[in-house]
Amino acid sequence: MLEFLTIQRDLYAYLHDQTLRLLNKGLVGTEIAEQLTLPPALENAWSTRGYYGSVSHNVKAIYQRYLGWFDGNPAHLWEHTPVEKARRYVKLGGGADAVVENGQAAYDDGDYRWAAEVLSHVVFAQPEHAEARELLANTLEQLGYGSENGTWRNFYLCGAYELRNGQFGTPTVTASPDMVAQLSPEMLFDAIAVQINGPTAWEEKLTIDVVLTDAEKRYRLRLANGTLTYSSAQQTSAADLTLTTTLRSLPALALGAPSSERLTSAGIQIHGDDTVLARLTAVLDPGDPDFAIVTP
Repeated sequence: MLEFLTIQRDLYAYLHDQTLRLLNKGLVGTEIAEQLTLPPALENAWSTRGYYGSVSHNVKAIYQRYLGWFDGNPAHLWEHTPVEKARRYVKLGGGADAVVENGQAAYDDGDYRWAAEVLSHVVFAQPEHAEARELLANTLEQLGYGSENGTWRNFYLCGAYELRNGQFGTPTVTASPDMVAQLSPEMLFDAIAVQINGPTAWEEKLTIDVVLTDAEKRYRLRLANGTLTYSSAQQTSAADLTLTTTLRSLPALALGAPSSERLTSAGIQIHGDDTVLARLTAVLDPGDPDFAIVTP
């Protein structure tokens, strides 16, 4: 056990320290990821193999931890969006068919990394280009088969599936009652706050007091300037609406649209302006678990 823990310690220390060493020489994350190799003792230990994650992946994460997304090259400060960039690259390459030919040549040479990059531009520029989609799917499949770590392999194969069959979403339900029930009041309020559609809520102003009878706590929720904030400090003015409930019933506020009927049925007492909940609901913009990953 001591040897196992020692190897793990040295693995993480080596990745961290060597990434910073090369970072301080001016290398960017992708360059460090290509250059950095583990010492034989770490490379050959079964417990340090990249079955979940990889040296390449983790090195880039360490780089980003310290320097963020920007690599210091001013040409990368204000790049076009993926679709706009793809259209320009495809035009530069002589059109979609010409770029696909280059992608096919890279694929035939076994340069799947380059094939994936050029073909991705075609798919983003012309999503219905059948030949590009199929060749990119084949390319991602090959990258998946050659990937030691499970996370990369899953991404590659999911991308290939999406290109051939369309978006498939995720079986994970992050807003299930069981999970939401484990959130603290502060975490629950934060979960609602990140669903606020900022531009839609620019002109909306409302306040809600949440009184937790079994925790002897009171929170003031405030929606203004497109932002939902909260505070447990004592307030000097009355809220537009007051919700009185318990810690057990509070998750009902974050499960679905917080209508007065649903909150009442969950045992939450409502006092004040009954239009506030409808106004809050009107500016909520929940996430989309079915978003695409390899198509625009």
